[in-house]
Amino acid sequence: MRRDRGRSRQAGFTLLEVLIAFVIAALALGVMFDAVLGGLRATQTASRYQEAVSLAKSHLAAVTTAGLGGREARGDDGHGFTWRLQIAPVGSVTLARNADLEPADAPAMRATLYSVSVTVLWTADGGQRQVRLDSARVGPGQGKGG
Repeated sequence: MRRDRGRSRQAGFTLLEVLIAFVIAALALGVMFDAVLGGLRATQTASRYQEAVSLAKSHLAAVTTAGLGGREARGDDGHGFTWRLQIAPVGSVTLARNADLEPADAPAMRATLYSVSVTVLWTADGGQRQVRLDSARVGPGQGKGG
C-alpha cells in the first residue's frame, strides 16, 4: 500500500467550502420558492378569470327578449365579484308581412336589435381586473330608426 506522504492533513471539506455550499443551496432554494409562488399566483389568477367568465355567461344567459330595452343594472355576486349589465338599442327595422296570411291578418311588426354587454369586475394583486362579454339580441319594440 502506498501512502501519499505529501498530504499532511486528512481529506474533507474546509469550513469555507461548506459555507459556500450552503450559500449556493440557499440561493437555489430561494429561486425555486419564488418560481413555485409565481406558479401558484398564476393558477389563482386563471381560476378567478374562469369564475368571472362563468358569472358573465350566466348574466348574459339571463337576459331575455322581455327584459330588453335601454337599461343598465349592477350587482354583487359575492366573493369579491361585481357585475354590470348594459343593454342599448342599436337599430329597428319593419319586418315584411307574411305572404301566406291575408294583409288584415298580418300586421306589420318592428324588430329591434339590442347590444348587450356584461362586465364582471374584481380586485386582485392591488389592481382591478375585468371580463367583458358582448352579445346582440333581437326583440320586439321600438329603437333607433334604421
